[in-house]
Amino acid sequence: MTLPSDQQYWNQQSWVESANDPAVGFSLQSLPLCSFVPPDSADGASHLGVGIGEFVLDLHSLSSKGYFSRLGPDVEAALLAPQLNPLMRCGYGAWGPRRLMLSMDLLKGIDSRGRSELEPHLVPQRDVRFCSPFAVGNYTDFYSSIHHAENVGRLFRPDQSLLPNYKWVPVGYHGRASSLVISGTGIRRPSGQFRPPGQDAPEFKPTTQLDYELEVGAYIGVGNALGEPIPIDGIAAGVLGAESRIFGLSLLNDWSARDIQAWEYQPLGPFLGKSFATSVSPWVVTMDALDPYRVPLNPRTAADPKPLPYLAEPAWMERKSGFEIKLEVHLSTTQMRASSMAPVRLSRGNLRELYWSFGQMIAHHTSNGCNLVEGDLIASGTVSGPRDGSQGCLLEITRRGASPIRLPTGEVRAFLEDGDEVILTGFCERDGFPRISLGECRGTILPGAGPI
Repeated sequence: MTLPSDQQYWNQQSWVESANDPAVGFSLQSLPLCSFVPPDSADGASHLGVGIGEFVLDLHSLSSKGYFSRLGPDVEAALLAPQLNPLMRCGYGAWGPRRLMLSMDLLKGIDSRGRSELEPHLVPQRDVRFCSPFAVGNYTDFYSSIHHAENVGRLFRPDQSLLPNYKWVPVGYHGRASSLVISGTGIRRPSGQFRPPGQDAPEFKPTTQLDYELEVGAYIGVGNALGEPIPIDGIAAGVLGAESRIFGLSLLNDWSARDIQAWEYQPLGPFLGKSFATSVSPWVVTMDALDPYRVPLNPRTAADPKPLPYLAEPAWMERKSGFEIKLEVHLSTTQMRASSMAPVRLSRGNLRELYWSFGQMIAHHTSNGCNLVEGDLIASGTVSGPRDGSQGCLLEITRRGASPIRLPTGEVRAFLEDGDEVILTGFCERDGFPRISLGECRGTILPGAGPI
C-alpha cells in the first residue's frame, strides 16, 4: 500500500468535499484525532474519531466492522478504546499505518473500497459531543516564549526583565492534570488569597484579574523508564529522541488568576492561581501532518549563549525545530452575543516565536531521570511575539490592567469578566500545501462560588 509521491500527496483532494475547503482546515492530509460521543449513542460511551472536513470519521465503529484487522489485534483493540492511550502503547510503528490506510481510502479518484466502506461512518461534527482525547496522568507547563517572559518581566522587574537562568534552561512547573477540561467547558471564576493595591493584609475573595494564556500542548506518545533521560538527538544515541516521543500537538488555554498568582508565586512558583482549570482542544494534529510546516525557531541570536550539550540540537534539527503555526485569540462578550456581533480578535502570534523547542523541553524534563508516560501533556507556555498585537494574554496586552482595551461595543476590558468567551484558533499555511487547522479551544467565564 503506497501513497502517491510526496508532493502529489500534499496536493490531493478527498471525496469528502468539505475536506477540500481551506476555510474548514481539516484536509485529507491533516486527519486530526479526537474522542467524541456519537449522537445516537445509547450508553454515552466515547469513540475515537478522525476529523475530515466538517465530519468526524468514527474509528470505533470502523474497527468493530474489521476495517483495521490488517494492522493486527492490538491496534484493532486500541481503536475501540475511548481515548488514545492504548494506541500509544502499541508503539511508534502503529501510528503511521492507520493514517496511511485512511489517507488511501479517503483520496478522490483512487480505485479503492474507501467511499463505500467509510462513508457510513461519517458523523457531522455539529452533532457530536467532544471528550478529552487522552487520559492525561501528568501535565507540565513551560515558559518557552522569550517575548512573553520579557513582557511580563518588564511589568514586575523593570530593571531585570529576564532572569539570569532563562537563556540557559527551559523553565517549567508541574501543573494539575485533574483540572484539565475539554474545550467548551465553562470556567468558574476562582477565589483565592491576594493583596489588593494599597492594603497591608491579603483577603480571600473571587479573583478580579482573570486571564487566558494562548498555548500549544504536545502529547507524549512514547515515554521513558524512570532514571533514563531522553536524549535530544536520538539518532546519535541510537534511541528514540526527544521530539520523536511526541504524538501530536493541540491548542491549550492555561487560565490564570493574576492577582492570586502574584501574591503566592514567590518562592515556589505557580499554584492556586493556575490549578483551577486548563482548557484543551478536542483535536490532536499528528506530527507527520505538521511536517511540511517545520521552520527554525526565531528568537535565538548569535549573542545568546549556546545551549548546554544535553540541550544542543544538531544543525539538521535546528532547521526544523519550530512550526509555522499562526495562533489567534478572539473574545466574545455577553453584550456582543446579544447584538449578534462576531468575536473580536485580540491578538495573533506564531508558534515559531518560541525560544525553546518541544524537543528541548522534553530533553530537559527527563534529564534528571524523570519518567514521562504516554498521554502526558507538555505545554509551551504563553506564546507571544515581538510586535504589538502578538501578545498571548491580557496581562501583556493591557500592561497588568494599566491600559485596558476598548471593544467594538464600547465595553472596556483589563481582565476577563463573567460571560466573556475566549476562543483560541491555530492554523498552518504554506504555498503548495493545504491549510491545516488545529481547530478551536473555547471557554466561557462563569460566576464564582464566592468566598468560603
